[in-house]
Amino acid sequence: MLLRRNGFLRMAGVGALGVLGWAARSAWAQVQRFPDVVDVRVSARGPTRFDLDVTVSSPYDTPQRYADAFRATSEDGAVVYGVRELLHDHAGEQPFTRDLHGLEIPAGVRRIRVQARDRQHGWGGSTRVVSLPGR
Repeated sequence: MLLRRNGFLRMAGVGALGVLGWAARSAWAQVQRFPDVVDVRVSARGPTRFDLDVTVSSPYDTPQRYADAFRATSEDGAVVYGVRELLHDHAGEQPFTRDLHGLEIPAGVRRIRVQARDRQHGWGGSTRVVSLPGR
């Protein structure tokens, strides 16, 4: 059964995904094909240096499919400022937050876009556009 809690779709018992069968996990994954970026916190570490804390909500239906990265780009997506590779699934931790430190972003850039990638389906899902502090 799917429930909406705190703005996120969740499967009843999602805290115990190991207890759910593969069929139930597959049904959950059909609701959300790509990982969604649900929150981004930006900290300035200098005039052109920034750290991110990114929260991702990821579908998970097999060990071969999970959110395996997120990236920070220019608002139009043309320039990539940094990528955080994720080396394992976060099946029992949804949504999850990871950091990306030391991004060098030129002084003229005021906002960036953050997007996540699914190991099976690629880049997609909800993104967040965030303003850089002090700009």
